[in-house]
Amino acid sequence: MNWGLVFRAALAVVLLAFLVSPDSFAPLLQPLVKYGAPPIYHQGNLLEITLNHLWITFAATLAATIFAVGLAILVTRPFGAEFLPLSRSIANVGQTIPPVAVLALAIPLLGFGTEPILVALFLYGLLPIFENALAGLANVPRDVEEAARGMGLTPWQRLVQIELPLALPVMLTGIRIAAVISLSTATIGSTVAAKTLGEVIIAGLTTNNTAFVLQGGLIVGACAVLINDGLLALERVLAQRTGRAQRA
Repeated sequence: MNWGLVFRAALAVVLLAFLVSPDSFAPLLQPLVKYGAPPIYHQGNLLEITLNHLWITFAATLAATIFAVGLAILVTRPFGAEFLPLSRSIANVGQTIPPVAVLALAIPLLGFGTEPILVALFLYGLLPIFENALAGLANVPRDVEEAARGMGLTPWQRLVQIELPLALPVMLTGIRIAAVISLSTATIGSTVAAKTLGEVIIAGLTTNNTAFVLQGGLIVGACAVLINDGLLALERVLAQRTGRAQRA
């Protein structure tokens, strides 16, 4: 029996049950509160907050993926190789500027809400996606490329039919890392009025309610584990397929 799969399935079921009916878990969290404070966060619907948190993560990761993969494709073409140092500098911006600083800079331009945290997460996700896309595209076997040229495929056909499929498992590693980082970092979006699980954690910190802090943190942690493991499983499937393709 695959106990890892059983654990992930059980975690998904418990997470869904908590989000749909959080009051059912109140007795478990009651010992963590004092002076009659509520053990379950009711200032907003936990399911809606979680879905919005996931949407913000998905939107930022998708935007970072499109930009970073496009940049990696550009610098791995002969006409774009000279832009590699500049592209690396652009991808490094998100890692050198803290997300909190990005939020502070974005608020005067975008105002409070979802937009500032989307910008911060987009920048933060560029580096792992770009570097993995670059590694995947740069390490396509030469004999495969020569065979594609011998078949008369155009550069665009080689990119779409050969290079991207072979590089996809490595690219997905960067996307997975960026998604998990963004999922955790998105909690700070609540400091600029974005609707994320950070509001549950902040509410717990400001009212000294450990139950709020725990449930907000556990929801983020459970989502991170499930997303990481799901993408990791997809990576393995794609790696096996591309491995067979290269051997063939």
